[in-house]
Amino acid sequence: MERIRNVLAGDAPLQGVVDALAGLPYYDWVGIYLVQGKELVLGPWRGAEATEHVRIPIGRGICGAAAATGRTEVVADVKSDPRYLACFPTTRSEIVVPIVHEDEVLGEIDIDSNTPAAFGEEDRLFLEEVARLIAQRLKEAR
Repeated sequence: MERIRNVLAGDAPLQGVVDALAGLPYYDWVGIYLVQGKELVLGPWRGAEATEHVRIPIGRGICGAAAATGRTEVVADVKSDPRYLACFPTTRSEIVVPIVHEDEVLGEIDIDSNTPAAFGEEDRLFLEEVARLIAQRLKEAR
């Protein structure tokens, strides 16, 4: 968590967070989407390849659902979730954590894993704290 705090204090805080998270085991694709109007727009990301989903309507897919509700979505098997917007054939599980400040969803952290059921309670709690810190930084920058 100290590394996250340090990169958030830097000049490229969102890219720094993405880079830090992408270095964790089984975090195979990491991106931060920001809310613009009624869409999520992909910001910094890191992974083996780019996603075609650079703009996602709020309410569509797992990312859109998390943005609509403001609640973390953990999907153990993306192939069994009809909301999943397929990005990569190797993705098996996903966690999407909204970045929320005072009940306003500012964006979200989206992480794909090639490992089935990769994300547990520890990941959820850790990423929700990261999202809270990002929210504070985004509000300070406004």
